[in-house]
Amino acid sequence: MSLVEKIENDLKAAMKAREKERLETLRSVKSAFMIARTEKGASHEVLTDDAVLKILQKLAKQRRESAEIYKSQNRGDLADKEMSEAAVIEEYLPKPLTDEELDAALKSIIAETGASSMADMGKVMGVATRQLAGRADGKTISARVKQLLSV
Repeated sequence: MSLVEKIENDLKAAMKAREKERLETLRSVKSAFMIARTEKGASHEVLTDDAVLKILQKLAKQRRESAEIYKSQNRGDLADKEMSEAAVIEEYLPKPLTDEELDAALKSIIAETGASSMADMGKVMGVATRQLAGRADGKTISARVKQLLSV
């Protein structure tokens, strides 16, 4: 079962169980999928799981950033709503890598690409972002690669 089908099935289950917050979140996710399908230059067929993961990551990141803004403006009620929506979306994302797992993966990628200095960072980042997509944030990957290559 694809990720889109799983989300649609969970949407139906949330409707039947009358889970209002989960239902609203899954509807917004489904809406984002429909928009992605109908964008200019997109194939109007089924989204790939990679495309779905990118959309889900973007939506979860938007929710977390909104929650931070709401917290800074002392709007805890809205921040809590955004964080609960982010939690629902994150259920469909792969489990993030721990720091140790990330370091191990990056060290193997550095060895694989033969990188030895900061001049090779682009090579490492290209491979790392493809291999670790969905499991680590690009900013985190970049910071760790800089740290590993500068040693």
